[in-house]
Amino acid sequence: MTEAIHSRLAAATGFEWDSGNRPKIPARHGVDPGECEQAFFQEPFLASSDAAHAAEEPRWRALGRTAAARPLFVVFTMRGTLIRVLAARPMTRKERVIYAHAEAQHEKNDPPV
Repeated sequence: MTEAIHSRLAAATGFEWDSGNRPKIPARHGVDPGECEQAFFQEPFLASSDAAHAAEEPRWRALGRTAAARPLFVVFTMRGTLIRVLAARPMTRKERVIYAHAEAQHEKNDPPV
């Protein structure tokens, strides 16, 4: 399942923002939509299915970071080739630990030049 979403993300052509949802993310959690988009382009990017909340369409949860290294938790869906962010917030302490472990593994497998 994780590989399937990474394949879909690799084929994505952009982002789709709902006009009602776009202002809610910064108001609720202080996360700018641009920061949400940045998280999809930083490594590592950890995505998993959110089947419990996917009644109408498939949803995924992701851990990623912004270009400024801000750790984010993002919930998203795919609408064709567009990524639609549904929610975003800073990572919890537990999520940061999981992400730090993934970062260490990523560095071990792909050391910087």
